[in-house]
Amino acid sequence: MKIKRSICAAAAVSLILVFSALSENCALCEDADSKVASASEMAEVEEVVQDWMVPVPAGDIVPGVYEVEVLSSSSMFRIEYALLTVTEEGMSAILSMGGKGYQYLYMGTAQEAADAPEQDFIPYAETADGTHTFTIPVDALDAGIPVAAFSIRKEKWYDRTLVVSAASLPAGARRNISMTTPEDLSLLDGTYYMEGTLQGGSGRASIESPVMVTVENGKATARIVMSSSNYDYMLKDGERYENVSEEGNSAFLIPVDGFDYAMAVTADTTAMSKPHEIDYTILLDSATLTQEPVS
Repeated sequence: MKIKRSICAAAAVSLILVFSALSENCALCEDADSKVASASEMAEVEEVVQDWMVPVPAGDIVPGVYEVEVLSSSSMFRIEYALLTVTEEGMSAILSMGGKGYQYLYMGTAQEAADAPEQDFIPYAETADGTHTFTIPVDALDAGIPVAAFSIRKEKWYDRTLVVSAASLPAGARRNISMTTPEDLSLLDGTYYMEGTLQGGSGRASIESPVMVTVENGKATARIVMSSSNYDYMLKDGERYENVSEEGNSAFLIPVDGFDYAMAVTADTTAMSKPHEIDYTILLDSATLTQEPVS
């Protein structure tokens, strides 16, 4: 009988230890879950990854340091300024934040961050003027980057998606760009029309198509008519072009190096509370070339 009681006691102790371990693990799980912000705790999520985006890897960019625009899926995670460093080994970006509300970033989801060791977190650095910055790796431009941000006040991880805009690269930064030139098409001086598309920004803006292209002395100029009258100038390769439309939607006469590639431009809109420059790309399809406008 004593042996049986001993066995039963030992079994009871084992069960207690097992349940204690399970309880401890559950507590850890609950603790990790409590550090992840729920959907109801997050601001409205903006879709920053668009269907038209094609990822641009480091190999397609000339090595250097560039000021770029970084889009964020949350208005609560504003990036005021960003510097992209491109080397033969890869890319990284220094993000200058619009506030001081975040202690860490993690390259991944909020749930993954809550389960990860602290040494995997990216802490902020403070500049001489007090700005908080984070340095993150960048696999490609025009591609979603999942990032978790740890709120100092809320003590929770928030899911964010970032996109480094390829259109914000300066002229000459892209390499391996294939385009069709007016010379390739043997275009004589005259007026032509071709289908054009606008990409970038929030995805709501567009351009009038077909686009009128004028060729003179072998040089092409496109008349770009925006879908709004709220644009006052356009930038291309660092040059500024004013709105040439006296009524109706804004229009700009810009030089065209070639067709069939994403031509980077920046358009300034006055539709917001203050003027704001937005990066776009324009693609002119030479396969649709005609000397008569086709509606």
